[in-house]
Amino acid sequence: MFLKHTMLASGLVLMATSAHAGCGLSGGNVNVLGNEFGAIQAIVAKAKECAGDGVTVEANLTADHRDIQVAALTANPAQYTSAIVANSSIVPLLNDDLVRPLDDLIAKHGQDLQSNQLITIDGKVMAVAFMANAQHLFYRADLLEQAGVEPPTTYDDVLAAAEAVRAAGIMDHPFAMNTKTGWNLGEEFVNMYIGTGADFFVPGTAEVAINNENGIAALNMLKSLMDYSNPDFLTYDSNATQALWEGGQLALATLWGSRGGGILDAEGSSEEVVAATVLAAAPTLNGDTPASTLWWDGFTIAKNISDEDAEATFVALVQGLGDDVIQANNDEAVWLSAAYAPGPASAGVAATAQAGASPYPMLPFMGLLHTALGAELTDFLQGNESAEQALTDVEAAYTTAAREQGFLQ
Repeated sequence: MFLKHTMLASGLVLMATSAHAGCGLSGGNVNVLGNEFGAIQAIVAKAKECAGDGVTVEANLTADHRDIQVAALTANPAQYTSAIVANSSIVPLLNDDLVRPLDDLIAKHGQDLQSNQLITIDGKVMAVAFMANAQHLFYRADLLEQAGVEPPTTYDDVLAAAEAVRAAGIMDHPFAMNTKTGWNLGEEFVNMYIGTGADFFVPGTAEVAINNENGIAALNMLKSLMDYSNPDFLTYDSNATQALWEGGQLALATLWGSRGGGILDAEGSSEEVVAATVLAAAPTLNGDTPASTLWWDGFTIAKNISDEDAEATFVALVQGLGDDVIQANNDEAVWLSAAYAPGPASAGVAATAQAGASPYPMLPFMGLLHTALGAELTDFLQGNESAEQALTDVEAAYTTAAREQGFLQ
């Protein structure tokens, strides 16, 4: 199944009604699976105000949500009534027919939702987006000034700045990105490769097309960057990289824009770090296209649940997207809401989008490639094999998986 006609929000969410027990519902169970960062925590906290009058609201917010969601929603009844997803993580749920169209629920409870907020696939609304995201550059203006370098705009500039910081004796490992083995590492290659402007697949097919000079260039840049990262870089996810930044241990990093609010709020950090932190556009690899992918985050409703639970879940999550939530958590995300006031925390995502970053590919077989990348690139980054061999390994792993799932003959 190829995904068509996807529309990403840049507009409004509905204005929530006042919270009250049950949110006007006569019953229903709500159980949300999602990631654990601040924006989602705020939505779920508000949704929980709908509990009462026969309605229950629970959540499991975990960094492992992607690994859980397919099995959890395959169960009948599903273990969760909603999975909060992004461009890539919705695809396996769609492929296995695990989430339901939302058109009827929108007609009943979402009249104020804007059409450009709806993730529409093959003519049916399958998710409601609430925020935009992208990975981009964070840098310490004070440390770059101390090292005598200008803010980077390309990854070659990042390497030069990292070398200058190291040479000045400021820190030995001035750079980090989310290179934890698995999904995070795969995403860093995707970002770097998309920055070359090349296709991941032979157009119109599921045949992978990264084993080429563009793939080698992307890998070599990742390897060069890791030379300026701590040797335990294969353990770095968003939480680890953010902690390093807030601890004053980095001068440059590639981080998700959704981490900007937490980094700039001074909690867990110091005034010195916060005051000098700048959020900038994602660097380019070739001097033209940002080496990053644009994302949306939104909620789905599980298929294998009762209609009563589906309605309760939709109403509770809509409650969680109210103007009061956005205003109280303005800097936690680049919210897709008229109540959102863009500020410093959104500067990097906005700059990356304005520079022409591409959306993450919503193809049914992209997840297989992403998985293969996350599993097969570690030996190269540790210096144990060539870039050519690493890409050959990725190609083989992907091709095997794609054949098993019927995408390739």
